[in-house]
Amino acid sequence: MMKRRVSLFLLLILFLAGCSQKPAYEIVYSSGEVKTQSETNEKRQVTIALVPKLVNIPYFNAVEEGAIEAGEDLGVHVIYRGPAVADADQQIKIINELINEKVDVIAVSANDPDKLVPVMKKAQSQNIKVITWDADTHSSSRELFINMVDPETLGRHLMDTLAWNVNEEGDFAIITGAESAANLNVWLNWIKIQRREYYPKMNLVEVTASDDDPHKAYIQAKQLLAEYPNLKGIIGNSSVGPPAAAQAVKEAGKSGKVAVVGLSPPNPMNEYLKINAAQVVTLWSPKKLGFLTVAIAANLIEGKKPYDRQDIPQVGKISVKDDMVIMGEPIDFTKENVDQYDF
Repeated sequence: MMKRRVSLFLLLILFLAGCSQKPAYEIVYSSGEVKTQSETNEKRQVTIALVPKLVNIPYFNAVEEGAIEAGEDLGVHVIYRGPAVADADQQIKIINELINEKVDVIAVSANDPDKLVPVMKKAQSQNIKVITWDADTHSSSRELFINMVDPETLGRHLMDTLAWNVNEEGDFAIITGAESAANLNVWLNWIKIQRREYYPKMNLVEVTASDDDPHKAYIQAKQLLAEYPNLKGIIGNSSVGPPAAAQAVKEAGKSGKVAVVGLSPPNPMNEYLKINAAQVVTLWSPKKLGFLTVAIAANLIEGKKPYDRQDIPQVGKISVKDDMVIMGEPIDFTKENVDQYDF
């Protein structure tokens, strides 16, 4: 009988000792609801940073508008930060700042495809996703490139629009942006190829680089008109070129005599098109480009890569070729349709 009591007493001690151990999980009480510890951690907001070539020109202002709208629609935080002038060293400084701020994605429109590689690789080494848009760098330093249009299609088309307005003959010049910008150089190459293959009576007299500075482009346009009195046309290969050239043509009294074409949003060219100081300008929607860049970046954070014919809300169906996303086709703006667009 005594042995049975001792046994029961030992079992009771063991039972109480077991009850004193912590359970293998915690229960957290909040507003009367029971949640596990992981459920109480709020989801951290994703931060996507866009670095344009420069700020405060109409093209990149429209990109910013689309990027901010996408951030609001998709619930991500968007930083839009670029240099005051198109300078790779200033972009490097900004990217370093963003690395220190521990953003989730850095999306760059590169002023120089070589100089930016080390700092972009630095961002990658710190688990920041890096992509490019508008202007690319080397593929080793980014995950993918978001292009506006197929570069061959665009370059050839720009040459065509000038040729159609000068009867396919005569001298012409090109005002490009930064000499080091990869996208501008690819377009420039296709312009030259198209001229060589289809317009033997047209003569490219000069290519001048504005560094995407509107005033510098204007001075260069005036110099071209003075130096080449028989000039028949000017192609603006970046968005500051056509407005600058059209203003110079207008002031010289050569509207309709010197054709101006190239890349520009419609709003800065509205007046020039209507008074024949420019004939046609070509672009895409930079606002859509900003929206698309943020949308693609947000998907990458969730492990979703873009695919061909993917339908992006507010943008449309995209094309994907290897590691390049192509937003769509270029749009031509003329005096007949320019009032239909507002950017």
